[in-house]
Order: sequence, then structure tokens, then C-alpha cells
Amino acid sequence: MILSDISGTTTLNNGIEMPYLGLGVYKAKDGNEVKNAIHDALNLGYRHIDTASFYHNEEGVGEAIKIAEIDRSEIFITTKVWIDDQGYENTLKAFDTSLNKLLVDYIDLYLIHWPVPNLYVETWKAMEYLYAQGRVKAIGVCNCLEHHLETINAQSVIKPMVLQNEFHPRLVQQPLIDYCSKNKIQYEAWSPLMRGKILNNPTLQKIAQKYHKTTAQIIIRWDLQKGIVTIPKSVHKNRIKENADVFDFELTQEEIQNINALHSNERTGAHPDHFMEHFNK
Repeated sequence: MILSDISGTTTLNNGIEMPYLGLGVYKAKDGNEVKNAIHDALNLGYRHIDTASFYHNEEGVGEAIKIAEIDRSEIFITTKVWIDDQGYENTLKAFDTSLNKLLVDYIDLYLIHWPVPNLYVETWKAMEYLYAQGRVKAIGVCNCLEHHLETINAQSVIKPMVLQNEFHPRLVQQPLIDYCSKNKIQYEAWSPLMRGKILNNPTLQKIAQKYHKTTAQIIIRWDLQKGIVTIPKSVHKNRIKENADVFDFELTQEEIQNINALHSNERTGAHPDHFMEHFNK
């Protein structure tokens, strides 16, 4: 991944160009809140928007993109199939629903949101079908570990192009990143700022002072220098702008290693092997 500016991309294993910095819209309210956030992001140069059916704001995302004075082909849209919509036929229906809400005729990246036991392989086969039809440019998974990826690869024709996982300085999981790199699966971070819980960390603050940046900017730059696509979420214009202002400095290898060393296997979300219990509470 060669870092240049906000317009830069990484190339997926099928040749599709994916912007390495995007806007996440989890918890952004449908309607004006999400539309304004996307409007601000697009004006600042973002070209990657990450949503999901579970976020209940696909309609707002679609409306914002429709009225933007930017060609659809220049905007990379990600959405996801939720837990309750998995299985072959259900996935096809869920995809059509998302497509209609987003007001587009194709999706750039479609992801399995969580690997539902006994269903995620069947769901993947539906996604392979959608990919073969050209209705989605790339397919991948979220919240998976190596064994999930191995199961998919053993029972499918197409291997995942992207793995989107919780990733931040407290949850690095370097062996999983290395596995993805070896198998040409692009790693992507959700909750890269750990929902704000790590922004006061002394190690990050020290590095931030050196570069006259915020700790959030240091973390986003760390993501990118590790070759990880990142989608920090915000609905505030100043934060959206700040999150993209990370291309005028470069962390040293020592600094990257110091941030790596903050790993403590701490999650803000569910564990990929136990998420059903989490969502069934």
C-alpha cells in the first residue's frame, strides 16, 4: 500500500481498487445526520462509505450519494448482510433490499457481517453468485478468525477479498493480519479508535506531541502504514476532516512497534466465536 493522500487505494486480490481510508456510518442516524456526514466527507475528498443493513441508515446513505455531484463510479460503497438474513436465499433477498435502499445498481463490497454457525458458508455461496452476476464488485467477511476463513476457502470457489475486523492498538492480532497478507486478503479495521477508549494512552500521546497531531490521527496513520484499510466513524465535520489529515507525516518503524506493543487482546465488541450469545442477550 503506497500512501499518498485521501484519494489513494489498495488493490484487492481480484484487481478492484479500494480506497484505503473511508467513512464509517455505524450509529449515524438515518436522514439528515448521515446525509450531512457523507456530504461533508465527499467534499473533503473521501470516496469510501461503509454502511450495513444493521445500521438502519442505508436509505440516507443512498440519498446522500444520489445528490452528490460525484459520479457513482468514483464512490466505493460497502454494505453487509446481517445475522438474521443469512442462508442462500435470504442473502439474495437481503442484497436486493440493500441495493434498493442505497439507490444503486451494484455494490462495491458486500460483506458477511458475522459468521453465523452452520449458515455462513451457505451465505458465502450466495455472495459468490452475486459476484458472478457482476452485481457486486468484491466480496468479503467481517468478524472472522483464521478458522472461519479456512472453512470458507475449503468449500468455495472464490476466497474472501476483504476481512473487516475490530482492530485498534489494544487488539492487533498480528498473526491473523499475517495470515491475510499471505493469502491476499485485505485486512480492514472497524472501531480503529477503540470508541475513544485509548485516546489518552501515554504512548500515543507522546508520539502525537512529536508530530503535532492528535492521538486519533496517530492511530489512523498507524493503521495505514500497517497496510490496513480503515474507516473511522464520525458525524462531525471537524472530526471527519481531522481523520483524513494524516498524509503529511510518517511514523518510524520503532513507533509502529511501540503501538503494536499496546496489544492486550481487549475488545469493545463481541468475539467472533461467541457473538451469538452477545446478540441474543
